[in-house]
Amino acid sequence: MKRETPRQARVERKTLETEVVLHLNVDGVGAAKVATTIPFFDHMLAAWSKHGFMDLTVDAHGDTEVDLHHTVEDVGIVLGRAFREAMADKRGIVRYGTAFVPMDEALVAASVDISGRPFLVFNVPAIQRARLSNFDLDLLEEFFRAFAVNAELTLHVNLHYGKNLHHIAEAVFKAVGRALAEATRLHPRAEGLLPSTKGSL
Repeated sequence: MKRETPRQARVERKTLETEVVLHLNVDGVGAAKVATTIPFFDHMLAAWSKHGFMDLTVDAHGDTEVDLHHTVEDVGIVLGRAFREAMADKRGIVRYGTAFVPMDEALVAASVDISGRPFLVFNVPAIQRARLSNFDLDLLEEFFRAFAVNAELTLHVNLHYGKNLHHIAEAVFKAVGRALAEATRLHPRAEGLLPSTKGSL
């Protein structure tokens, strides 16, 4: 089942530290055009888009000469807001999604509940206080927290095992993308219905 009108949103955010313009189509095919001035981050967002089957366009600039934190976090904020707006009333969705993604020696699981209750569990200790090129991998938790809070969803990310930092980080983004693809899926038996016994999400 697919809606006649794609679930999509365009969101902008401009501060003294960053400027972000983002377009998200939840009902896409995984096409990405991402330019954040941070190549590793661009690569991760493209992987998220591809494996979440969501079309994503990002144009972001920030004070990366200070550090990368502001840009990474603000992209998470804007992506979360776009996701929340695109999902609208959430009627007909599966709501829950879980994905396990292996990447060579690494295995990551992500679970999501499009609940209206923001929460993040990010259990990926291997990347704490670690860097890839000039990218501080601690920023990934900040990104996913900003996304979960602004998307108003619950997100759990767990590293089962892994050694290669790039493999772990990429598996995280792919697993979250695939979990979201499942949770946002429209179920033919739930058309027009909210997936909640409370009648509200």
